[in-house]
Amino acid sequence: MPAGAPRILVIRRDNIGDLVCTTPLLGALRRRFPDAWLAVLANSYNAPVLAGHPDLDAVYAYRKGKHVDAGLLALARERIGLVLELRRRRLDSVVLATTAYQPRTLRLARLLAPEYIVGFVDERAPRAIDRPVPLAGTEGEHEVDRVFRLARAFGVEGPPPPLRIAVDATEAARVQSALAARGFAGAPIGIHLSARKPSQRWPADRFVALMRALHERQRAAFMLFWSPGPADNPQHPGDDEKASEVIEATQSLPVLPWPTRELGSLVGGIAACRSMVMCDGGAMHVAAALGRPIVCFFGKSDAARWRPWGVPHTLLQPASLDVADISVEDALAACDSLRESLGVR
Repeated sequence: MPAGAPRILVIRRDNIGDLVCTTPLLGALRRRFPDAWLAVLANSYNAPVLAGHPDLDAVYAYRKGKHVDAGLLALARERIGLVLELRRRRLDSVVLATTAYQPRTLRLARLLAPEYIVGFVDERAPRAIDRPVPLAGTEGEHEVDRVFRLARAFGVEGPPPPLRIAVDATEAARVQSALAARGFAGAPIGIHLSARKPSQRWPADRFVALMRALHERQRAAFMLFWSPGPADNPQHPGDDEKASEVIEATQSLPVLPWPTRELGSLVGGIAACRSMVMCDGGAMHVAAALGRPIVCFFGKSDAARWRPWGVPHTLLQPASLDVADISVEDALAACDSLRESLGVR
């Protein structure tokens, strides 16, 4: 086991929600080794969610080919430079935080020449990693609990600490200025329109009907979040058309449109809300990390593994596993149920 001030790199190259669910592991490692050099290697798409994270000394990011227009040679040079930089750190350990055995990530870790590698293994490769953590027995666990099993390799026991991300002060001030300009007296309800998977998408007209009902019952104001861009973008489909439909239909309501071109604007906006209504996805885990109560819609995904972690929430998942089969009445009842659980009348 490392002692004193080890140099630890955690690799998590998946999506935004996966990386957020890894933050309890980061917090536990920081408490276990307060003087350690602790860093994360992510990809350029999810890395910004760790900007300003208080438990980290550095965040490294590599760019996937589909995220950039650079040629293969330029990307190869970039990645070689990253590998050389991390090798110069003389790492004590590399933690493969993806909750599956991934040979490609293991090969990358070996290129970094750490003292040892910690990661999950299954029956295909029981001896491929220096400090193996079995995948067996993780079925039915939440992703946070699953990835936190890696902490045991460092002598950490007990439950995971909370999810944790940082809010940029400049972004927070921009949100408050926008809310004040709209004359909002209190914190709004956040409405997030976007979802990556088709089975997770709730129709625009139902969002409109729900917002009208919530305003009538609670006099609620709203922040409207969505991923900007056209729906036919092959790399990052956006919801500009859907957002325009909702904005047009809710002109009589207090609504602050908040397109999230950058992760920082998503984090700052959600932090200003009192609760969220949203579909399963990375933004949902951001909201959970910010401690926001959530009404969430789940389609064809594992709710036990990916539900909001550590916050009050009401989860709706129809038998069809298609979010489009959730009615406005179901969503409104879920909002009422969450409100009652919080002791709000």
